[in-house]
Amino acid sequence: MKDNTRNYRATFILDNRGREEAVEQLVESLKKEIEAVGGAITAVENLGRRDFARVTDPAFPGAPYVEITFAAAPAAPALLKERLRLNGIVYRLFIQAL
Repeated sequence: MKDNTRNYRATFILDNRGREEAVEQLVESLKKEIEAVGGAITAVENLGRRDFARVTDPAFPGAPYVEITFAAAPAAPALLKERLRLNGIVYRLFIQAL
């Protein structure tokens, strides 16, 4: 039977306003969410805090960016987006196939 696993890169913009957890702790919770949809983490890169090109809220001009590369089934990106849709720590999420 053919292995139906694909590689993905998920870029997260985190909303850590009013939170006492460090970015590393937030990344650990995101890794658990990826593993919950059947993903295997291959790399994590903290891109640091960056300012937004278009600021929609003057009180929130920038946020930490994190890239997580993982291998998962083709249905996993949709499942991950649905799981994180109401998650307060994820401000934006972009998943691309590699």
